[in-house]
Amino acid sequence: MSIGNKIYANLGGDRVIWLVVVLLSIISLLAVYSATGTLAYRKQGGDTEFYLVKHFMLMSGGLALMYVCYLIHYKRYSRWAPVALLLAVPLLLYTLLFGTSLNEAARWITVPLINVSFQSSDFAKLALIMYLAREIATKQDNIKDLSAFLPILLPVLVICGLIAPADLSSAILLFITCLLLMFIGRVNFQYIGLLILLGIVMFSFLIILAEFTPIVRLDTWVERTRDFVTNSDGAYQIQQAKIAIAEGGWFGTGPGNSVQRNYLPHAYSDFIYAIIVEEYGLFGGFLIITLYITLLLRCVRLVTLSPKAFGAMLALGLSLSLVLQALANMAVSVHLVPVTGLTLPLLSMGGTSLLFTSIAVGMVLSVSKYIEMVK
Repeated sequence: MSIGNKIYANLGGDRVIWLVVVLLSIISLLAVYSATGTLAYRKQGGDTEFYLVKHFMLMSGGLALMYVCYLIHYKRYSRWAPVALLLAVPLLLYTLLFGTSLNEAARWITVPLINVSFQSSDFAKLALIMYLAREIATKQDNIKDLSAFLPILLPVLVICGLIAPADLSSAILLFITCLLLMFIGRVNFQYIGLLILLGIVMFSFLIILAEFTPIVRLDTWVERTRDFVTNSDGAYQIQQAKIAIAEGGWFGTGPGNSVQRNYLPHAYSDFIYAIIVEEYGLFGGFLIITLYITLLLRCVRLVTLSPKAFGAMLALGLSLSLVLQALANMAVSVHLVPVTGLTLPLLSMGGTSLLFTSIAVGMVLSVSKYIEMVK
């Protein structure tokens, strides 16, 4: 038996999800290698392999983390959820006040000595979804009561409210994910409506706060929204993304033959989907969408099979978060929504966001492994 067959035989969990991860990883390596060509010439003196090797190392680390999280029994995540949530709040506060800024947004914390930066919002998203899944699961018997809803309401508002000033798009997607999770978890419609109302109040408060502090990026929100509404062609990066997609046609220009990577800002991260469509055509673009939708459908399947509510809510919440972010990223490239700055999960050039995404997928696979064991 070959090594590949041995690994396949011993690998538990949902193998379709494993396959989706492997395919996205392969596509990511090809796309990042192509999209970083210009960046390599500008910053690395023509060493085109530099960013490929860096991305490969981060991806390998992500897959290792994914496997570790897959090995851990998913019920442990329920016990860790409150601690993770308590850690997330001070991390977000520290990021807002003292975080490293990039593109006028304080989203990163730089770890001293090792000089590695990470986005605290990535950790906070994981923590909130874990906590929400735990609360919904443990309160199923009285989920319609206000007493069961209150422990859910405050964390959602606090975490989303702390993420929003520097990263509104991530906060909105996380808020929508929480609403969907509560709807599926049978939380009373009146309470969901109350949360939406309080979310609007929170957003209004941030707009007022923007008058007194630069922490809230109101000018950026207004500029991007106005540009989306008034400019049918889109800003410069959107125009270049649409050119890339148009050049791709049905089957693309071929791997490594992208022209727009020379003109498209952040072609290796925010707009990597446009580069994929340019090189692999609409066929490649539809393949990417299919892989993400397959991931979501397999996680919905876990909801129907899971004997425990926490496993079902955890898998669904994490998959919704990843797929909604992916759809939002792709929607930006085709000018369906304003520019967001969101990366394409498991595809954009590596960073700590790739590691946190891998952890999330590992948790989902842990749930699927347990379901497989109890069948």
